[in-house]
Amino acid sequence: MRKFYLLMAILACSLMLAPAAMATNGTNLIAIGPISRAMGGTGIAAPQDAISAVFSNPAAMCFGPYCPATEVNFAGTLFMPKVDAKITTADGVIKADSADNVYAIPAIGLSVPLSESPQNWRFGLAAYGVSGLGVDYKNTPIDYATYPGGAPVASGEYTELQIMKFAPSLAFQLMPNLSLGLAFHIDYETLDLRDGGSTAYAFGIQPGIIWKPIDNLSLGLTYISPQKATFDNVADFDQSGFSDNLDLEAPQQVGFGAAYFFTGIELLVEADTKWINWSDADGYDDFDWDDQWVFALGAQWQPIHGLFLRAGYNYAKSPVNEHNGWNGSFVAPGVPASVTSVQGKILPTYYYETFRTIGFPAVVEQHVTFGVGYQITPTVELNIGYMYAFENNITENGTDPLGRPVQLESNLSEQAVDFGFTWRF
Repeated sequence: MRKFYLLMAILACSLMLAPAAMATNGTNLIAIGPISRAMGGTGIAAPQDAISAVFSNPAAMCFGPYCPATEVNFAGTLFMPKVDAKITTADGVIKADSADNVYAIPAIGLSVPLSESPQNWRFGLAAYGVSGLGVDYKNTPIDYATYPGGAPVASGEYTELQIMKFAPSLAFQLMPNLSLGLAFHIDYETLDLRDGGSTAYAFGIQPGIIWKPIDNLSLGLTYISPQKATFDNVADFDQSGFSDNLDLEAPQQVGFGAAYFFTGIELLVEADTKWINWSDADGYDDFDWDDQWVFALGAQWQPIHGLFLRAGYNYAKSPVNEHNGWNGSFVAPGVPASVTSVQGKILPTYYYETFRTIGFPAVVEQHVTFGVGYQITPTVELNIGYMYAFENNITENGTDPLGRPVQLESNLSEQAVDFGFTWRF
C-alpha cells in the first residue's frame, strides 16, 4: 500500500512538470510513451504498457503484458519541431524561422488490481502532455511599418498552446474475452498569444471496450468526449483596446483498432483508425479546420527473449483548410476592406489569415516511427523510440494591406526521441 501512495504522489507531481508540445495529428500527439509512438501511435486494441492503456483505451488494462501484475511507467519525450514562414509580396520574399526549441514532455502511468482474486477490477492513472502547438517569431524582423493597418505578418508572431492531461481510470473484465473501461480526463491548459498567458481547465470522459473473439486477435473501440476550455484575456482580436477571451475545445474522437499476434514468430501487428471532429470544436471551427481521419499501422517483433523491435507509420491529412482569393487590403489606415468574425469579434481578414496559417500551422501528415525495448529482468524494462514527421506546408494567396498580391506559407516538420522505464511488481 505504501508503494501505491508513493506512485500516486509521483503522478501528482508530474502533472505540474509538463511543458509545451508541438502538433502531429492536428494539435494532438500521435501517442504517449515510447512503445505506442514507436508503433505508429497504435494501441487501441493491444497497448503494451500502462501509459498506452490509459491514453489509447482504458479497457485494455485488463489485457496485456502488464496484467495481472502492478506496473508503473516513467517516460520522457524530447520533441523537436522545425517551423518557418515565408511571405511573398510585390516587394520580394520575406522568410523567418521560428525559434528552434526542444520540448521535454514527461509522462507517467500506472495500472493496479483493485482486488486480490479475481483481479477483474483494475485502476489506472496517468499524467502526460497530450497536445500543443505554437510558433516563436519574436526575434525575427518581419515588419512593414509603412503598411496602413500594420505589418503584413504580425511582427514577432508568438503562439503557444499546451495541454496537460490527468486521467484516472477504471477497467472491468466482464468475461474472459471482454473488458470495459472508463477514463476521466482532467485537462490543465495554457494559451499564450504574446499578450500574456491564460490558463484554463477542461473535463471529459473516455469509455472503451476490448473484445478478443479468438486468443490471438484483439479488437478495441473507444470514444473521447469534447473538452472545452475558455482562455480569458488572451488577445485584442478586434483592436478595441481590450483583451478578448477565446474558447478552444479539444474535439470529440472515435477510435477503432485491431491487433493480431503471430505465435511462433513472436510478431504483433496492429492497425488503428481515429476520427477527430475538429470542424465542430469551438475555436477550431472558427479557424476553418476539417475533421481528420487518422490511420496508423504498427508492428512489434521479439527476435529473442527480452528484446523487442518496433516500427510504425501514421497518416492524417492536415485539418487546416487553405483559403485563396481573400481581400486583405485596407481602404484607409485602420479600416480593412474585408473582415472575419471569430467568436463575435471582428478581425481584419489579412490578420485572420496570417494568424491561422502563420500562428497555428498544424499541417504535418506523414509520420514514420521506430523503437527498441529490452527486458532487463522480469520486472524491469527499458524502451526507446523515434518519430519523424515529414515536412508539409500550407500556402495561401490573397491581397496585402495595400491591395497587392501576397502569398503566405508555413512549413512544419518534426522529430521526437522517447525514453521509457517500466517497473512491474
